[in-house]
Amino acid sequence: MTSTKARTTALITPIEQEAQNEARALAGEGRTARAIRRLRKDSGLGLATAPVAVDLLTQGHTLPTTYGEALDALRQLDAALVAEMTDLLNGGHRDSAIKLLRERTDMDLAGGYHLVTELSARLDTQ
Repeated sequence: MTSTKARTTALITPIEQEAQNEARALAGEGRTARAIRRLRKDSGLGLATAPVAVDLLTQGHTLPTTYGEALDALRQLDAALVAEMTDLLNGGHRDSAIKLLRERTDMDLAGGYHLVTELSARLDTQ
């Protein structure tokens, strides 16, 4: 059974399209371990999350390739989380927004920073 945190993290972690295509092909050949390694090489996916990402790819999902796409996916998956992060950013609490994102997902620190930076940039342009 897949945890919700791992699934959400897999759906909001940007991975280059080439890496996604290679991992999908490797998994299709039954080389799942190699597909997992391929995704982990170019992303911040952890050991628990990368297999979930491979499963999603083999089921026909496309994962985000940019933090903009990742933020859009997070809005669809957990609008309440994005609203809480927005409130924190509006109050000048960037680090707290990153911490909240990381607590609710299995996203690594760098990924959390970049996703919150993307949200902050969008808020600044509104």
